Amino acid sequence: MKQKFLFYILVGCLTVTTAKAQIGEHRDEFAVGISGGYVMSSINFQPEVPQQQLGGVIGGLTFRYTTEKYFSSICALVAEVNYAQIGWKEEILDLKDQPVINAVTGMPEEYQRRINYLQIPILARLGWGRERKGLQFFFEAGPQMGIFLNEKTEANYVLEERNYAARTSKIINQEDMPVENKFDYGITGGIGLEFSIPKAGHIMLEGRYYYGLGNIYGNSKRDYFGRSNFSNIVIKMSYLFDIVKTKNNKIK
Repeated sequence: MKQKFLFYILVGCLTVTTAKAQIGEHRDEFAVGISGGYVMSSINFQPEVPQQQLGGVIGGLTFRYTTEKYFSSICALVAEVNYAQIGWKEEILDLKDQPVINAVTGMPEEYQRRINYLQIPILARLGWGRERKGLQFFFEAGPQMGIFLNEKTEANYVLEERNYAARTSKIINQEDMPVENKFDYGITGGIGLEFSIPKAGHIMLEGRYYYGLGNIYGNSKRDYFGRSNFSNIVIKMSYLFDIVKTKNNKIK
Protein backbone atom coordinates (compact mmCIF):
# COMPACT_ATOMS: atom_id res chain seq x y z
CA MET A 1 0.00 0.00 0.00
CA LYS A 2 2.84 2.40 0.78
CA GLN A 3 4.38 1.76 -2.64
CA LYS A 4 1.09 2.46 -4.43
CA PHE A 5 0.61 5.62 -2.35
CA LEU A 6 4.09 6.87 -3.39
CA PHE A 7 3.32 6.14 -7.04
CA TYR A 8 0.04 8.09 -6.92
CA ILE A 9 1.79 10.99 -5.15
CA LEU A 10 4.30 11.16 -8.02
CA VAL A 11 1.51 11.17 -10.59
CA GLY A 12 -0.26 13.93 -8.67
CA CYS A 13 2.86 16.07 -8.40
CA LEU A 14 3.48 15.67 -12.13
CA THR A 15 -0.08 16.78 -12.88
CA VAL A 16 0.18 19.81 -10.61
CA THR A 17 3.53 20.79 -12.12
CA THR A 18 2.05 20.67 -15.61
CA ALA A 19 -1.05 22.60 -14.56
CA LYS A 20 1.02 25.40 -12.99
CA ALA A 21 3.17 25.96 -16.06
CA GLN A 22 3.08 29.18 -18.08
CA ILE A 23 4.50 31.42 -15.35
CA GLY A 24 7.79 31.97 -17.22
CA GLU A 25 8.53 32.66 -20.89
CA HIS A 26 5.78 30.95 -22.86
CA ARG A 27 6.58 27.96 -25.04
CA ASP A 28 4.19 25.95 -27.15
CA GLU A 29 6.33 23.31 -28.82
CA PHE A 30 5.51 19.72 -29.67
CA ALA A 31 8.01 17.16 -30.98
CA VAL A 32 7.75 13.46 -31.76
CA GLY A 33 10.31 10.82 -32.60
CA ILE A 34 11.82 7.42 -32.01
CA SER A 35 14.32 6.01 -29.54
CA GLY A 36 16.31 2.85 -29.02
CA GLY A 37 18.88 1.51 -26.65
CA TYR A 38 20.07 -1.11 -24.22
CA VAL A 39 18.55 -2.06 -20.86
CA MET A 40 20.22 -3.99 -18.03
CA SER A 41 17.76 -5.48 -15.57
CA SER A 42 17.46 -7.56 -12.43
CA ILE A 43 14.78 -8.34 -9.87
CA ASN A 44 15.01 -7.62 -6.15
CA PHE A 45 13.87 -10.95 -4.71
CA GLN A 46 13.26 -11.44 -1.02
CA PRO A 47 14.49 -14.08 -0.13
CA GLU A 48 17.49 -13.04 -2.21
CA VAL A 49 18.40 -14.75 -5.48
CA PRO A 50 22.04 -14.24 -6.65
CA GLN A 51 21.98 -12.54 -10.05
CA GLN A 52 23.86 -10.87 -12.86
CA GLN A 53 22.43 -8.09 -14.98
CA LEU A 54 20.31 -9.35 -17.90
CA GLY A 55 20.84 -7.35 -21.09
CA GLY A 56 18.05 -6.57 -23.56
CA VAL A 57 16.81 -4.01 -26.06
CA ILE A 58 14.42 -1.13 -25.54
CA GLY A 59 12.83 1.16 -28.11
CA GLY A 60 9.69 2.96 -29.14
CA LEU A 61 8.00 6.32 -29.63
CA THR A 62 8.66 9.58 -27.79
CA PHE A 63 6.39 12.62 -27.46
CA ARG A 64 7.55 15.93 -25.95
CA TYR A 65 5.60 19.08 -25.16
CA THR A 66 7.68 22.10 -24.08
CA THR A 67 5.63 24.53 -21.99
CA GLU A 68 7.88 27.35 -20.80
CA LYS A 69 11.31 28.67 -19.96
CA TYR A 70 11.47 29.59 -16.28
CA PHE A 71 14.63 31.64 -15.64
CA SER A 72 17.26 29.38 -17.26
CA SER A 73 15.26 26.13 -17.01
CA ILE A 74 13.42 24.81 -20.05
CA CYS A 75 10.35 22.93 -18.79
CA ALA A 76 8.74 20.11 -20.74
CA LEU A 77 6.54 17.04 -20.38
CA VAL A 78 7.74 13.81 -22.00
CA ALA A 79 5.71 10.66 -22.68
CA GLU A 80 7.02 7.44 -24.20
CA VAL A 81 5.68 4.11 -25.36
CA ASN A 82 8.49 1.54 -25.37
CA TYR A 83 8.94 -2.15 -25.99
CA ALA A 84 11.42 -3.45 -23.40
CA GLN A 85 13.13 -6.81 -22.86
CA ILE A 86 13.78 -7.15 -19.13
CA GLY A 87 13.94 -9.91 -16.52
CA TRP A 88 16.72 -11.58 -14.55
CA LYS A 89 19.77 -13.82 -14.99
CA GLU A 90 20.80 -16.09 -12.14
CA GLU A 91 24.34 -16.51 -10.85
CA ILE A 92 24.48 -20.20 -9.94
CA LEU A 93 27.56 -20.87 -7.78
CA ASP A 94 28.84 -23.48 -5.34
CA LEU A 95 30.57 -23.02 -1.97
CA LYS A 96 33.86 -22.19 -3.73
CA ASP A 97 32.18 -19.47 -5.83
CA GLN A 98 32.56 -21.63 -8.91
CA PRO A 99 29.81 -22.35 -11.47
CA VAL A 100 27.64 -25.33 -10.55
CA ILE A 101 28.06 -28.24 -13.00
CA ASN A 102 24.93 -30.09 -13.99
CA ALA A 103 25.28 -33.84 -13.48
CA VAL A 104 23.33 -34.69 -16.65
CA THR A 105 24.72 -32.19 -19.19
CA GLY A 106 28.19 -31.76 -17.68
CA MET A 107 27.87 -28.01 -18.33
CA PRO A 108 27.77 -25.05 -15.90
CA GLU A 109 24.12 -24.39 -15.08
CA GLU A 110 22.66 -21.24 -16.63
CA TYR A 111 19.21 -19.79 -16.11
CA GLN A 112 17.53 -16.57 -17.19
CA ARG A 113 13.97 -15.32 -17.60
CA ARG A 114 13.25 -12.72 -20.29
CA ILE A 115 10.03 -10.78 -19.73
CA ASN A 116 8.76 -8.44 -22.41
CA TYR A 117 6.81 -5.33 -21.44
CA LEU A 118 5.14 -2.32 -23.00
CA GLN A 119 6.50 0.48 -20.83
CA ILE A 120 4.90 3.94 -20.57
CA PRO A 121 6.93 6.55 -18.66
CA ILE A 122 5.51 10.06 -18.15
CA LEU A 123 8.31 12.45 -17.22
CA ALA A 124 8.73 16.02 -16.09
CA ARG A 125 11.84 17.39 -17.76
CA LEU A 126 14.12 20.34 -16.98
CA GLY A 127 16.75 21.41 -19.51
CA TRP A 128 19.58 23.96 -19.47
CA GLY A 129 21.27 25.25 -22.60
CA ARG A 130 20.33 25.81 -26.22
CA GLU A 131 16.80 25.12 -27.46
CA ARG A 132 17.10 25.49 -31.27
CA LYS A 133 20.80 25.19 -32.10
CA GLY A 134 23.48 23.63 -29.95
CA LEU A 135 23.81 21.59 -26.79
CA GLN A 136 21.43 21.20 -23.86
CA PHE A 137 21.78 19.24 -20.60
CA PHE A 138 18.58 17.82 -19.11
CA PHE A 139 17.18 15.98 -16.13
CA GLU A 140 13.86 14.13 -16.14
CA ALA A 141 11.86 12.04 -13.67
CA GLY A 142 8.37 10.67 -13.16
CA PRO A 143 6.17 7.60 -12.88
CA GLN A 144 6.33 4.63 -15.23
CA MET A 145 3.80 1.91 -16.00
CA GLY A 146 4.45 -1.46 -17.59
CA ILE A 147 2.07 -3.87 -19.33
CA PHE A 148 3.16 -7.52 -19.47
CA LEU A 149 3.36 -8.97 -22.99
CA ASN A 150 5.01 -12.38 -22.66
CA GLU A 151 7.88 -14.25 -21.02
CA LYS A 152 10.44 -16.86 -21.99
CA THR A 153 12.63 -19.06 -19.79
CA GLU A 154 16.10 -19.96 -21.04
CA ALA A 155 17.91 -22.72 -19.14
CA ASN A 156 20.54 -25.21 -20.30
CA TYR A 157 19.22 -27.92 -17.98
CA VAL A 158 15.91 -29.57 -17.15
CA LEU A 159 14.56 -27.90 -14.02
CA GLU A 160 13.82 -31.23 -12.34
CA GLU A 161 17.47 -32.27 -12.93
CA ARG A 162 19.17 -29.16 -11.52
CA ASN A 163 22.19 -29.74 -9.26
CA TYR A 164 20.42 -28.49 -6.16
CA ALA A 165 22.86 -30.00 -3.65
CA ALA A 166 25.88 -28.07 -4.98
CA ARG A 167 24.20 -24.66 -5.01
CA THR A 168 24.95 -22.16 -2.28
CA SER A 169 21.54 -20.55 -2.86
CA LYS A 170 18.65 -22.91 -2.22
CA ILE A 171 16.05 -20.43 -3.54
CA ILE A 172 14.65 -22.07 -6.68
CA ASN A 173 10.89 -21.43 -6.56
CA GLN A 174 11.18 -18.56 -9.05
CA GLU A 175 12.55 -20.84 -11.77
CA ASP A 176 9.19 -22.42 -12.58
CA MET A 177 6.78 -19.69 -11.40
CA PRO A 178 5.11 -17.68 -14.20
CA VAL A 179 4.61 -13.94 -13.74
CA GLU A 180 1.51 -13.39 -11.62
CA ASN A 181 1.03 -9.61 -11.72
CA LYS A 182 0.64 -8.40 -15.30
CA PHE A 183 0.82 -4.69 -14.44
CA ASP A 184 4.07 -3.09 -13.32
CA TYR A 185 4.58 0.42 -11.94
CA GLY A 186 7.39 2.44 -10.43
CA ILE A 187 9.52 5.57 -10.66
CA THR A 188 12.19 6.45 -13.20
CA GLY A 189 14.64 9.27 -13.74
CA GLY A 190 17.81 10.14 -15.57
CA ILE A 191 20.10 12.69 -17.17
CA GLY A 192 21.21 13.31 -20.72
CA LEU A 193 22.49 15.57 -23.46
CA GLU A 194 20.53 16.93 -26.41
CA PHE A 195 22.02 18.36 -29.58
CA SER A 196 19.62 20.46 -31.66
CA ILE A 197 20.09 21.20 -35.35
CA PRO A 198 17.86 23.83 -37.04
CA LYS A 199 15.34 22.28 -39.46
CA ALA A 200 16.82 18.81 -38.78
CA GLY A 201 15.65 17.96 -35.28
CA HIS A 202 17.02 16.91 -31.91
CA ILE A 203 19.43 14.07 -31.08
CA MET A 204 19.57 12.89 -27.46
CA LEU A 205 21.76 10.53 -25.48
CA GLU A 206 20.60 9.66 -21.97
CA GLY A 207 21.01 7.32 -19.05
CA ARG A 208 18.03 6.37 -16.92
CA TYR A 209 17.28 4.27 -13.82
CA TYR A 210 13.97 2.60 -13.02
CA TYR A 211 12.90 1.24 -9.65
CA GLY A 212 9.75 -0.87 -9.58
CA LEU A 213 7.22 -0.38 -6.81
CA GLY A 214 5.14 -3.36 -7.88
CA ASN A 215 6.03 -7.06 -7.72
CA ILE A 216 5.86 -9.77 -10.38
CA TYR A 217 4.73 -12.29 -7.74
CA GLY A 218 2.28 -12.04 -4.88
CA ASN A 219 3.78 -10.73 -1.64
CA SER A 220 1.18 -11.60 0.99
CA LYS A 221 2.02 -13.69 4.05
CA ARG A 222 0.85 -16.78 2.16
CA ASP A 223 3.21 -16.16 -0.79
CA TYR A 224 6.80 -17.36 -1.01
CA PHE A 225 8.42 -14.06 -2.00
CA GLY A 226 8.00 -10.95 0.12
CA ARG A 227 9.38 -8.81 -2.70
CA SER A 228 10.01 -9.28 -6.43
CA ASN A 229 10.35 -5.84 -8.00
CA PHE A 230 12.34 -4.67 -11.03
CA SER A 231 15.53 -2.62 -11.12
CA ASN A 232 16.56 -1.38 -14.59
CA ILE A 233 19.41 0.69 -16.02
CA VAL A 234 18.77 2.14 -19.49
CA ILE A 235 21.13 3.73 -22.02
CA LYS A 236 19.32 5.08 -25.07
CA MET A 237 19.45 7.45 -28.02
CA SER A 238 16.49 9.39 -29.38
CA TYR A 239 15.70 11.47 -32.43
CA LEU A 240 12.87 14.01 -32.32
CA PHE A 241 11.55 16.34 -34.98
CA ASP A 242 9.40 19.39 -34.38
CA ILE A 243 5.69 19.37 -35.21
CA VAL A 244 4.78 22.69 -33.55
CA LYS A 245 7.29 25.46 -32.76
CA THR A 246 6.90 28.68 -30.78
CA LYS A 247 7.07 31.76 -32.99
CA ASN A 248 9.81 33.70 -31.24
CA ASN A 249 12.95 34.84 -33.04
CA LYS A 250 14.75 35.40 -29.71
CA ILE A 251 14.82 31.69 -28.87
CA LYS A 252 18.31 30.31 -29.41
